[in-house]
Amino acid sequence: MDKEQIQSALAKAKDNSKQRKFKQTYDLIINLKGLDPKKQEHQIDLFVALPHSRGRKVKVCALVGAELEEQAKNVCDSVIMSDGFDRHKDKKDVKKIANSYDFFIAQANIMPKVATAFGRVFGPRGKMPNPKSGCVVPPNANLRPLYEKLQRTIRANVKSAPLIQCAIGSEDMNSDEIAENALTVYSSLLQALPNEKHNIKDIYVKLTMGKPVKVGEKLEVTKEVR
Repeated sequence: MDKEQIQSALAKAKDNSKQRKFKQTYDLIINLKGLDPKKQEHQIDLFVALPHSRGRKVKVCALVGAELEEQAKNVCDSVIMSDGFDRHKDKKDVKKIANSYDFFIAQANIMPKVATAFGRVFGPRGKMPNPKSGCVVPPNANLRPLYEKLQRTIRANVKSAPLIQCAIGSEDMNSDEIAENALTVYSSLLQALPNEKHNIKDIYVKLTMGKPVKVGEKLEVTKEVR
């Protein structure tokens, strides 16, 4: 897969889509093969920092103690203080919080309290603060760079079906930037797959309300199957 192939598929996806009253998002869909998501060695869970915007604002909530309170309130979209965790005992309330934010940053020394208060809801939704994304931070952390990085970060994981689907931009973005985002996800995924390109079946791009368009005709194989 190369940049020209992606841009061609992006153009076709846009041409085939009706104009909508809202800004649509481009998704990258990578169908996989030769993997069993039930096997631990085949489970993929990546946080990829894109070179450009995801195409929309990413909402970040901080779960912190007194050490990071002031900074979190200046940087993040919302803050829940550790001494107020017990106010969120209602499961519906916690579900609402989970659905309202893309990422949660947590202060490392209060992670047990975070797990107790929010884990039963956040865990199944993949919303628990994750060290892989840099979202578990020390009490003296600088939150601004992390917040800015999360604005360009996507999560690419394999759940029940052998495929990766993630946002790589919006229709008002430059196609060069969207293509570069797609290539970044693609190259990161290759490094995580046990047999790299041999585990990729095909690749598509699509707009939110549009039909998937296949990228390229053939994937070049450069690595022998292990």
